[in-house]
Amino acid sequence: MARLNLFFKRYVGVVRRAVIVLSLIGVGIAGYLTWVHYAGLEVVCLAGGGGCEKVQSSDYAELAGVPVALLGLLGYIGILGSTLFLPDEMGRMAAAFLALVGFGFSMYLTWAELFRIHAICQWCVSSAVVMTALLALTLIRLLRYEAPRSSASPDSATAHSATDAPAAISRR
Repeated sequence: MARLNLFFKRYVGVVRRAVIVLSLIGVGIAGYLTWVHYAGLEVVCLAGGGGCEKVQSSDYAELAGVPVALLGLLGYIGILGSTLFLPDEMGRMAAAFLALVGFGFSMYLTWAELFRIHAICQWCVSSAVVMTALLALTLIRLLRYEAPRSSASPDSATAHSATDAPAAISRR
């Protein structure tokens, strides 16, 4: 267990940076789909077959008149913003909550693609993969976070001798 804790202590910053990078990738994907929607353009779909266009023009592409791509964009911006600008615990909690909601919505939309629309959009799948990775990483940050190390951590010999010295002297 100590090795696992040491692993997470060492990689807290790496996980945070990975959340930031994945959020930016998500912003790029959702931003592109939002731009295509409002510009009235066709989605570039490298896989061919018209799956992207079929999905983007379906009833599932909007929720209460709002494009789901815009909702995704707002979600990714929220995860990025909470990771960058909110205090530690609040930021980790907000990012994990947004990633959980985004993951759930992505799973619903993937279900709709497979069983209602009968078409797959590579952009949607990419976004779902990014959101799944974000959920995993934000949960790691939330559940395995260790407080930042100070110059004299409570586990160090210097910290114990400095704090224990006055008590030891007064007992003599």
